[in-house]
Amino acid sequence: MEDKQIVEAVLAGDTRKYALIVERYQQIVANLTYKLCGNRLEVEEVTQQVFVELYSALPRFRFDSQLSSFIYRITVNVVCKMMNKARRFVSADAMEGLPEQRSEDRNAQQQIIHNEQMEQLRTAIGHLKDEQRTALVLYTFEDFSYQQIADVMQCSLSKVESLIFRAKKNLAKEVRQ
Repeated sequence: MEDKQIVEAVLAGDTRKYALIVERYQQIVANLTYKLCGNRLEVEEVTQQVFVELYSALPRFRFDSQLSSFIYRITVNVVCKMMNKARRFVSADAMEGLPEQRSEDRNAQQQIIHNEQMEQLRTAIGHLKDEQRTALVLYTFEDFSYQQIADVMQCSLSKVESLIFRAKKNLAKEVRQ
């Protein structure tokens, strides 16, 4: 069943169909939430909140974008609200999902250096401002285009370009320290 058909059925009163949306997008929301906030304990709570807010927001969904973009937008908003409320940085293990590039060619010393560099990068990403981290995570780890990021973050393409540029610049500065 297509997303549009499911949404139309839910809006027509068949609330049982909402479970299909949750089932289809729950893992995607949980993964994005973890990449953005980094606290495993909060992923389940935030994911539930996203689907509560999505249910309330469904009547505003106009099908001019994909349902997934709408869900990403809600996820980003819920995570930002939660992080602003808590005023905390992403923990060092937040970017645990970063690709580990293990190589058979690395010796033990090189692997230790690589692991330290990855930990430094994870920490640096965690210190980025919310908007910069969101844009960078969506671009780098979710493979979103600038246009998709602009849609999710409800901002202009030029702002997305600026956010990603500043995020990379801030990461470089933090990693050098």
